[in-house]
Amino acid sequence: MRIDKLLANMGYGTRKEVKGLLKTGNVRVNEEPVSSPKLHVNPEKDQVTVYGETVDYREFIYLMMNKPAGLVSATEDASEETVIEILQPEDLVFNPFPVGRLDKDTEGLLLITNDGQLAHRLTSPKKDVGKTYFAVIEGEVTENDKEKFLHGVTLDDGYVTKPAELSILSSGPVSEIELIITEGKFHQVKRMFEAVDKKVTYLKRLKMGNLGLDHDLHPGEYRELSDEELHYLKELTNL
Repeated sequence: MRIDKLLANMGYGTRKEVKGLLKTGNVRVNEEPVSSPKLHVNPEKDQVTVYGETVDYREFIYLMMNKPAGLVSATEDASEETVIEILQPEDLVFNPFPVGRLDKDTEGLLLITNDGQLAHRLTSPKKDVGKTYFAVIEGEVTENDKEKFLHGVTLDDGYVTKPAELSILSSGPVSEIELIITEGKFHQVKRMFEAVDKKVTYLKRLKMGNLGLDHDLHPGEYRELSDEELHYLKELTNL
């Protein structure tokens, strides 16, 4: 990897700014001053320092966020604040993006990364990665609804959903449920309940596969995935 690309990827500025930094003589590779932006380095073997501080290079970043209501799951939006905008500058330099989408008013587990291969596999219907949601429903959810969800329901556009596992936590004029789906159509959970004449009034994603939302994360907070969590996701998607 070229030294200018490595430094730019780690947030030391644009390629042009990095070239200026290199000219100052404050960048060293294996303790030798470097001025050429074309120098190739091995991030795993070579020691790179800037102003005497070691650059710990890594290619990918993996974050777990407890998404708050009110933010859109996108890298940018012309009129709405996005989940990316609340990240710290040291995380923004990796150009991460949300894995899949949660509706603006939906809360809960959202993965954010710049690993396109992992993101694609987590969201691919072929991988059947279950997403577990908690929801508050206006209307009485019944065993009949469970049966319908298990066989797939027809959405307003004629699409028949894949089988979904519905668990009734409490039932009445207002019901509480958990739902596991393996696909992610637009507003899918809301539209599934509309298909059985009910309305979702609150929605929160709890899990992707068996990776659960960290209960210590308040809405709007996030942290890096642990090595164990990342290993689980890679095994889950056969990476």
